[in-house]
Amino acid sequence: MASNYITIESVTGGVKNRVKQNLKFKTGKFVWRIKFTAPLNPSSVNNRNLYVTSLNQVPLLTNIRYDSVHNYIEIEPLEPYEKDQSYLLHVTTNVKSKHGQKLPNEISIQFRV
Repeated sequence: MASNYITIESVTGGVKNRVKQNLKFKTGKFVWRIKFTAPLNPSSVNNRNLYVTSLNQVPLLTNIRYDSVHNYIEIEPLEPYEKDQSYLLHVTTNVKSKHGQKLPNEISIQFRV
């Protein structure tokens, strides 16, 4: 059985070496988890600042949760990813820390299920 269920096709924003897979089982509705080093401003954690699109920029419906204890965001699709399709996960610089600092670069991860 293959250990990778998604193919990371490209990463921008200087975080390529930090993108990892740790999937327990294959599903078309896996959840992205993004870990931050500092507490976030909860009002900046929303579907305008973090979102998933098709390559044609069609947005997927998602549910976004912020765990303030562990400083991570989860992005869960409300509809399954289509097999053999590429998608983009976007994390904009509008995601801010509790003290107002923005990310230095927008992060985009192109992936295929």
